[in-house]
Amino acid sequence: MPQPESERTHQSVARPVRLLEVDPELAQALSGERLARAVHEIRARMIVLAPGRWSEPAWTLGVRRGAGLLILEGLMLRRVGFGAELLAAGDLLRPWQREDAAASLPRRAGWRVLERSRVAVLDVGFLMRAAAYPEVTGELLARAPRRSRALAVNMAIVHQPKVEVRLHMLLWHLADRWGTVTAAGVSLPLRLTHAVLADLVAARRPTVSAAVGVLERAGAIERAREGWLLHGAPPAELSAVAPPAAEGS
Repeated sequence: MPQPESERTHQSVARPVRLLEVDPELAQALSGERLARAVHEIRARMIVLAPGRWSEPAWTLGVRRGAGLLILEGLMLRRVGFGAELLAAGDLLRPWQREDAAASLPRRAGWRVLERSRVAVLDVGFLMRAAAYPEVTGELLARAPRRSRALAVNMAIVHQPKVEVRLHMLLWHLADRWGTVTAAGVSLPLRLTHAVLADLVAARRPTVSAAVGVLERAGAIERAREGWLLHGAPPAELSAVAPPAAEGS
């Protein structure tokens, strides 16, 4: 069924960007003259996405043999069945890659842009420009296991029986990546609605709203202007499902 125009995301093509200026982590293995050349040479087309439902557009046909789409800024949600995955700057996407298309249990998948997002198009042309700098390609490849680890933790979280525990664990899990320690607590600058949180913890929205109330009354979390403020220590259950990154993929 076609999506109503008001719910679809609108997209526009922006000027090419020097990728290593926008995402300097990709250049962390380069230095000196090679770094300066790479910054100048490695450019990518950029697409700007407005909030709303996102369906894979026709222009991705020319990207499928490349590396994918790299989020430079913004926030996106990927739904798969009853689960969901939160994606942001630094995450590499290949929305056309559907290994589960012929699965015995069909899965409903969909994308939503939660905040205005900028996405770099890493097509074959990009890979040719980056070929002289394999360190950059290596950093891109490292994004895949990082995303897999985060998704594995998400899956473990949703198996917790109490929704308030799931929610508390999820917010601290997100804070490991996006949080900042402040004098008032750990600031998590993600404006996540109760509906989005419900998707992420595999629960109903009213149940999540009640769980938010439980955690607020306990002083564990607090709503802030830019997102959430977390107080105290992470829940003990989280350490049991989130092994340190040093243990490998």
